[in-house]
Amino acid sequence: MTPGPGRPTVSVVIPVLDDAPALEGCLAALAAQTRAPDEVIVVDNSPGAADEATAALARGAGARVVREPRRGVGAASAAGYDEARGTVIARLDADSRPAPDWVETALRELADPRVHAVTGPGTFYDIPGLRGLLAALAYHLPLRAVGWSMGHPPLWGSNMAIRTCAWRAASEVVRRDDPLVHDDLDLAFALGPLARVRWTPALRVSVEGRAFGSRAAMAARVRRTFHTCRLHWARQGPGERLLCSLTRGRIFHDPTASTVE
Repeated sequence: MTPGPGRPTVSVVIPVLDDAPALEGCLAALAAQTRAPDEVIVVDNSPGAADEATAALARGAGARVVREPRRGVGAASAAGYDEARGTVIARLDADSRPAPDWVETALRELADPRVHAVTGPGTFYDIPGLRGLLAALAYHLPLRAVGWSMGHPPLWGSNMAIRTCAWRAASEVVRRDDPLVHDDLDLAFALGPLARVRWTPALRVSVEGRAFGSRAAMAARVRRTFHTCRLHWARQGPGERLLCSLTRGRIFHDPTASTVE
């Protein structure tokens, strides 16, 4: 699964729900990229009427607006990915602040034709100093541990890019209508244990530390993580996925759990 000949094109997808102020900062950071994206897609996930303020802000920055009224970041993200015209789909959240070389770095990592997706870490721009460093470690280390259960590093929706052909392969497997799943983990699982996902500290973003806003928010995140894992472990267990990945499919190769190879 490699891109066609010629210059790769990049579609940046940003799902948004009541996040116009945060979105303004994200769009400004995209406008300052050393390699501009070929298109930016803002997905309005308002369940009722369209969010006109968000749409006006997005269009004013040159972005394309897609409506997805089904509630949930999984449905919103998938709607944006489906609309993407680029050979690479990059993903941010409204509160993401990508480094100036973010698009350039994603393309450099995906220049390796063996790599299906790339992801990286993040810092919290509203949690300064040592607290921010510890918060970033507390946030990302458990995610990295989840990677053992899928056979490759997990994707983080605030900072990731994936080949469009890999999304097309996994798009029928992801759960668009389950608001309890973590859409980025769901997609990472859906790619299967033979997918090559590269984690690199060079792909840099900062985000808002809203995950640490309350104990309830943290508990909800943990519940969603285990819910997403259980759904995919029911198809193929974590040990089988890991062994399939380590042996490149010579052991426990289940085609129904490996949408890309």
